[in-house]
Amino acid sequence: MSSPIFVAIDTPDLERARGLAKAIKRHAGGIKLGLEFFAANGPAGVAEIAHLGLPIFLDLKLHDIPNTVAKAVQALRYLEPAVLTVHGAGGQAMLEEAKAAAPAATRVVAVTVLTSLDEDDLAATGVNGSPHDQVERLARLAKSAGLDGIVCSGNEVKAARSGWGSGFFVVPGIRPVEGSSADQKRVMTPRKAMDAGASILVIGRPVTAAVDPDEALRAIAATL
Repeated sequence: MSSPIFVAIDTPDLERARGLAKAIKRHAGGIKLGLEFFAANGPAGVAEIAHLGLPIFLDLKLHDIPNTVAKAVQALRYLEPAVLTVHGAGGQAMLEEAKAAAPAATRVVAVTVLTSLDEDDLAATGVNGSPHDQVERLARLAKSAGLDGIVCSGNEVKAARSGWGSGFFVVPGIRPVEGSSADQKRVMTPRKAMDAGASILVIGRPVTAAVDPDEALRAIAATL
Protein backbone atom coordinates (compact mmCIF):
# COMPACT_ATOMS: atom_id res chain seq x y z
CA MET A 1 0.00 0.00 0.00
CA SER A 2 1.67 3.19 -1.18
CA SER A 3 0.00 5.46 1.37
CA PRO A 4 -1.98 4.82 4.56
CA ILE A 5 -4.47 7.52 3.59
CA PHE A 6 -7.83 6.48 2.17
CA VAL A 7 -9.77 9.48 0.90
CA ALA A 8 -13.47 9.46 1.79
CA ILE A 9 -15.45 10.50 -1.27
CA ASP A 10 -18.88 11.16 0.21
CA THR A 11 -21.07 12.39 -2.61
CA PRO A 12 -24.05 10.93 -4.49
CA ASP A 13 -22.69 12.46 -7.71
CA LEU A 14 -20.85 9.81 -9.72
CA GLU A 15 -19.11 12.35 -11.97
CA ARG A 16 -17.87 14.35 -8.98
CA ALA A 17 -16.69 11.15 -7.32
CA ARG A 18 -14.85 10.12 -10.47
CA GLY A 19 -13.27 13.55 -10.78
CA LEU A 20 -12.09 13.55 -7.17
CA ALA A 21 -10.73 10.02 -7.49
CA LYS A 22 -8.75 10.98 -10.57
CA ALA A 23 -7.46 14.12 -8.85
CA ILE A 24 -6.04 12.28 -5.84
CA LYS A 25 -5.11 9.02 -7.56
CA ARG A 26 -1.33 9.50 -7.48
CA HIS A 27 -1.03 10.15 -3.76
CA ALA A 28 -3.87 8.24 -2.09
CA GLY A 29 -3.64 4.74 -0.69
CA GLY A 30 -7.25 4.11 -1.62
CA ILE A 31 -10.77 5.48 -1.80
CA LYS A 32 -13.54 5.10 0.76
CA LEU A 33 -17.06 4.93 -0.61
CA GLY A 34 -19.92 4.99 1.87
CA LEU A 35 -23.68 4.92 2.11
CA GLU A 36 -24.24 8.26 0.41
CA PHE A 37 -22.43 7.16 -2.73
CA PHE A 38 -23.76 3.59 -2.61
CA ALA A 39 -27.40 4.64 -2.21
CA ALA A 40 -27.16 6.80 -5.32
CA ASN A 41 -24.98 4.62 -7.55
CA GLY A 42 -25.07 1.06 -6.21
CA PRO A 43 -22.50 -1.65 -6.91
CA ALA A 44 -22.15 -0.48 -10.53
CA GLY A 45 -20.98 2.91 -9.33
CA VAL A 46 -18.45 1.29 -7.00
CA ALA A 47 -17.14 -0.77 -9.92
CA GLU A 48 -16.70 2.38 -12.03
CA ILE A 49 -14.58 4.03 -9.35
CA ALA A 50 -12.64 0.80 -8.81
CA HIS A 51 -11.69 0.82 -12.51
CA LEU A 52 -9.46 3.81 -11.78
CA GLY A 53 -7.10 1.39 -10.07
CA LEU A 54 -7.12 2.40 -6.40
CA PRO A 55 -8.12 -0.01 -3.60
CA ILE A 56 -11.72 0.47 -2.51
CA PHE A 57 -12.83 0.71 1.10
CA LEU A 58 -16.55 -0.07 0.97
CA ASP A 59 -17.97 1.51 4.11
CA LEU A 60 -21.53 0.20 4.33
CA LYS A 61 -21.54 -0.61 8.07
CA LEU A 62 -23.72 -3.68 7.55
CA HIS A 63 -25.86 -4.53 10.57
CA ASP A 64 -28.66 -7.09 10.46
CA ILE A 65 -29.32 -10.70 11.34
CA PRO A 66 -26.39 -13.00 10.46
CA ASN A 67 -28.01 -14.57 7.38
CA THR A 68 -28.98 -11.22 5.87
CA VAL A 69 -25.51 -9.75 6.36
CA ALA A 70 -23.89 -12.87 4.91
CA LYS A 71 -26.10 -12.69 1.81
CA ALA A 72 -25.34 -8.98 1.41
CA VAL A 73 -21.60 -9.63 1.61
CA GLN A 74 -21.93 -12.46 -0.91
CA ALA A 75 -23.74 -10.10 -3.28
CA LEU A 76 -20.80 -7.69 -3.06
CA ARG A 77 -18.07 -10.31 -3.51
CA TYR A 78 -17.47 -9.55 -7.17
CA LEU A 79 -16.41 -6.00 -6.27
CA GLU A 80 -13.54 -7.44 -4.20
CA PRO A 81 -13.25 -4.44 -1.89
CA ALA A 82 -9.97 -4.05 -0.04
CA VAL A 83 -11.86 -3.22 3.16
CA LEU A 84 -15.51 -3.77 4.12
CA THR A 85 -17.25 -2.58 7.27
CA VAL A 86 -19.87 -4.24 9.44
CA HIS A 87 -21.18 -3.04 12.80
CA GLY A 88 -19.51 -4.67 15.79
CA ALA A 89 -22.75 -4.34 17.75
CA GLY A 90 -24.30 -6.94 15.44
CA GLY A 91 -22.87 -9.70 17.61
CA GLN A 92 -20.43 -12.56 17.18
CA ALA A 93 -22.56 -14.72 14.88
CA MET A 94 -23.13 -11.83 12.48
CA LEU A 95 -19.43 -10.97 12.45
CA GLU A 96 -18.44 -14.56 11.81
CA GLU A 97 -20.92 -14.90 8.95
CA ALA A 98 -19.72 -11.65 7.36
CA LYS A 99 -16.10 -12.75 7.42
CA ALA A 100 -16.94 -16.19 6.04
CA ALA A 101 -18.89 -14.67 3.14
CA ALA A 102 -16.23 -12.13 2.13
CA PRO A 103 -13.48 -12.68 -0.45
CA ALA A 104 -10.24 -13.92 1.12
CA ALA A 105 -8.42 -10.72 0.19
CA THR A 106 -11.04 -8.41 1.73
CA ARG A 107 -10.33 -7.11 5.21
CA VAL A 108 -13.61 -7.20 7.13
CA VAL A 109 -13.52 -4.68 9.98
CA ALA A 110 -16.02 -3.95 12.72
CA VAL A 111 -17.23 -0.43 13.38
CA THR A 112 -17.01 0.16 17.12
CA VAL A 113 -18.10 3.67 18.18
CA LEU A 114 -18.77 6.31 15.53
CA THR A 115 -16.49 9.34 15.83
CA SER A 116 -19.61 11.52 15.95
CA LEU A 117 -20.58 9.99 19.32
CA ASP A 118 -19.42 10.74 22.84
CA GLU A 119 -20.20 9.27 26.27
CA ASP A 120 -23.53 11.09 26.54
CA ASP A 121 -24.62 9.75 23.15
CA LEU A 122 -23.72 6.20 24.18
CA ALA A 123 -25.62 6.57 27.45
CA ALA A 124 -28.71 7.67 25.54
CA THR A 125 -28.62 4.35 23.68
CA GLY A 126 -28.22 2.33 26.86
CA VAL A 127 -24.46 1.71 26.58
CA ASN A 128 -22.70 2.26 29.88
CA GLY A 129 -19.16 3.59 30.12
CA SER A 130 -16.97 5.69 27.89
CA PRO A 131 -16.37 5.31 24.16
CA HIS A 132 -12.98 3.87 25.13
CA ASP A 133 -14.68 1.11 27.16
CA GLN A 134 -17.06 0.25 24.33
CA VAL A 135 -14.30 0.18 21.73
CA GLU A 136 -12.31 -2.27 23.84
CA ARG A 137 -15.37 -4.51 24.30
CA LEU A 138 -16.15 -4.59 20.59
CA ALA A 139 -12.49 -5.04 19.65
CA ARG A 140 -12.36 -8.18 21.77
CA LEU A 141 -15.56 -9.41 20.13
CA ALA A 142 -14.28 -8.71 16.61
CA LYS A 143 -11.02 -10.52 17.32
CA SER A 144 -12.90 -13.49 18.77
CA ALA A 145 -15.13 -13.62 15.67
CA GLY A 146 -12.12 -13.81 13.35
CA LEU A 147 -12.42 -10.38 11.79
CA ASP A 148 -9.37 -8.56 10.48
CA GLY A 149 -9.71 -5.47 12.64
CA ILE A 150 -11.88 -2.59 13.74
CA VAL A 151 -12.79 1.01 13.02
CA CYS A 152 -12.17 3.35 15.95
CA SER A 153 -11.08 6.90 16.64
CA GLY A 154 -7.45 7.79 17.17
CA ASN A 155 -8.20 8.20 20.86
CA GLU A 156 -8.81 4.47 21.28
CA VAL A 157 -6.49 2.88 18.75
CA LYS A 158 -3.44 2.60 21.02
CA ALA A 159 -5.30 0.64 23.66
CA ALA A 160 -7.04 -1.53 21.05
CA ARG A 161 -3.75 -2.39 19.36
CA SER A 162 -2.13 -3.28 22.67
CA GLY A 163 -4.59 -6.16 22.92
CA TRP A 164 -4.53 -7.11 19.24
CA GLY A 165 -1.06 -6.65 17.82
CA SER A 166 -1.90 -8.15 14.43
CA GLY A 167 -5.18 -6.27 14.02
CA PHE A 168 -5.98 -3.89 11.19
CA PHE A 169 -7.02 -0.54 12.62
CA VAL A 170 -9.00 1.94 10.53
CA VAL A 171 -9.04 5.44 12.01
CA PRO A 172 -11.55 8.02 10.73
CA GLY A 173 -12.17 11.45 12.26
CA ILE A 174 -8.78 12.60 11.02
CA ARG A 175 -8.25 16.34 10.86
CA PRO A 176 -5.10 18.34 10.11
CA VAL A 177 -3.88 20.60 12.92
CA GLU A 178 -5.67 23.63 11.48
CA GLY A 179 -8.75 21.71 10.30
CA SER A 180 -12.35 22.03 11.46
CA SER A 181 -13.84 19.05 13.32
CA ALA A 182 -17.26 19.60 11.60
CA ASP A 183 -19.67 16.90 12.90
CA GLN A 184 -16.93 14.79 14.44
CA LYS A 185 -16.52 14.81 18.22
CA ARG A 186 -13.47 12.57 18.68
CA VAL A 187 -10.80 13.69 16.24
CA MET A 188 -7.02 13.42 15.94
CA THR A 189 -4.27 14.68 13.67
CA PRO A 190 -2.86 12.27 11.05
CA ARG A 191 0.59 12.05 12.64
CA LYS A 192 -0.76 11.34 16.12
CA ALA A 193 -3.13 8.67 14.80
CA MET A 194 -0.32 6.86 12.98
CA ASP A 195 1.91 7.07 16.04
CA ALA A 196 -0.91 5.61 18.14
CA GLY A 197 -1.14 2.54 15.92
CA ALA A 198 -3.50 3.23 13.00
CA SER A 199 -3.15 0.95 9.98
CA ILE A 200 -4.96 3.32 7.64
CA LEU A 201 -6.39 6.81 8.01
CA VAL A 202 -9.72 7.90 6.54
CA ILE A 203 -9.71 11.55 5.52
CA GLY A 204 -12.59 13.24 3.72
CA ARG A 205 -13.46 16.92 3.72
CA PRO A 206 -9.95 18.27 4.44
CA VAL A 207 -9.06 16.80 1.04
CA THR A 208 -12.26 16.71 -0.99
CA ALA A 209 -13.41 20.23 -0.04
CA ALA A 210 -10.02 21.76 -0.80
CA VAL A 211 -9.49 23.97 -3.84
CA ASP A 212 -6.76 21.56 -4.93
CA PRO A 213 -7.53 18.12 -3.45
CA ASP A 214 -4.27 16.56 -4.60
CA GLU A 215 -2.19 19.34 -3.06
CA ALA A 216 -4.18 19.08 0.20
CA LEU A 217 -3.57 15.34 0.26
CA ARG A 218 0.13 15.78 -0.40
CA ALA A 219 0.40 18.32 2.42
CA ILE A 220 -1.25 15.92 4.85
CA ALA A 221 0.92 13.01 3.69
CA ALA A 222 4.01 15.15 4.25
CA THR A 223 3.19 15.29 7.98
CA LEU A 224 3.51 11.51 8.16
